[in-house]
Amino acid sequence: MSTEHIGRRIREARKVRQMTVRQLAAQVKISVSTLEKYEHGDRNPPPGILAQLARALHVGPDRLTGQPYWNGAEIEAQVQAVIPELRRILLTYDNPDDLLTAPRPLPVLAAEMDHISEMRQDGQYVPMGPLLPGVLAELTHVALTARGPEQQRAYWWLARGYRATNSLAHKLGYHDLSLTAIERVRWAADHSGDPLMQVTGAYLKAGAMVRMGAYGSARRVLEALVDEVERLAPEASMSPEQIAVQGAVLLKLAILEARDGRPEQAEARLDEARAAAGSLRSDTTHYEMSFGPTNVRIHEVAALIDQGDTEQALARLREWGAEQDRDEWELPTGIVAERASHHHIDVAAARLAEGDRHGAHTDLLRARQISPNHSRWHPTLRATAASLVRLDRGQTDSIAGLARWSGI
Repeated sequence: MSTEHIGRRIREARKVRQMTVRQLAAQVKISVSTLEKYEHGDRNPPPGILAQLARALHVGPDRLTGQPYWNGAEIEAQVQAVIPELRRILLTYDNPDDLLTAPRPLPVLAAEMDHISEMRQDGQYVPMGPLLPGVLAELTHVALTARGPEQQRAYWWLARGYRATNSLAHKLGYHDLSLTAIERVRWAADHSGDPLMQVTGAYLKAGAMVRMGAYGSARRVLEALVDEVERLAPEASMSPEQIAVQGAVLLKLAILEARDGRPEQAEARLDEARAAAGSLRSDTTHYEMSFGPTNVRIHEVAALIDQGDTEQALARLREWGAEQDRDEWELPTGIVAERASHHHIDVAAARLAEGDRHGAHTDLLRARQISPNHSRWHPTLRATAASLVRLDRGQTDSIAGLARWSGI
């Protein structure tokens, strides 16, 4: 089992930069003892702190998380094998290689891309990956050769294909490819004639900015998108699709503010999202944006965790659980698997921070059950599992098994 972990990588990068623990802690504005816990692997930095550490150390966040990962999943499923082909397709997006046969009709390609999008939302990256290159290649030819409404629809579906590529690349840790895919989403969206697809492309770019810690730039983009969706609504009467897209933007803003150490602004954005979700009967996935009352609560917990207030995050789960006559809040059925899995991974990290190792282990197992592909490559699951192994003096088989499964 590997001894590599985020803390070890932080320490190695710090030494390469010839910085002391005190100097790095001062730059990131955390205590020396907290940084020492991170470096020893006793605690894991939340995403906002991780981005700040990476910036202070002049490395990318993926350098600290150790991505891309190569573990049993790659050997078993060869999911990494599609990456070179996707790179080629994204590079030749406006001048593609010739096809051996004519592309299939657009309705057939659209149906296949719709299936791929569903797989993306369920975190089924292993079966999704091999399907992407062929459909992207065919859609590219249709988009470049068709005319009129059919061309715009081809670009619309192509934008969804690039989004799936972005998700696959991001989850596997190929962040350079992920950023290229986002730019291709924006390119295709601009040709689709659909303003909400254009908003979606800009939203994805802002999300990448948030992950890199470029909070000021991301904030300006997201705030402009909130206004843009308002502008698109006739006489302030928003459609369910517009509500979902704007709501997702508001939730991204809430996470941004939480990571940027602005809890009041984060709560204000959550309030706006809560009000928007109140007009929806249930959670929706318009434009592949998961939004609704449940997703607002998921982001409320995530924002508290990102701020480091893990105690309050877990208290919120107990408070909502009382509404269900349960000890803790449980997600309702119907939430897309990737989102549900991500929630349990976040909660596991919070439980570990509060010293509840058994609870953290249980949540990681639930995340794996809901979406194995998503969980297996998630850096927070790997970091939490690695910490559980180091803290487990009894060498529990189940904890060690989870760590091996995730490739640690």
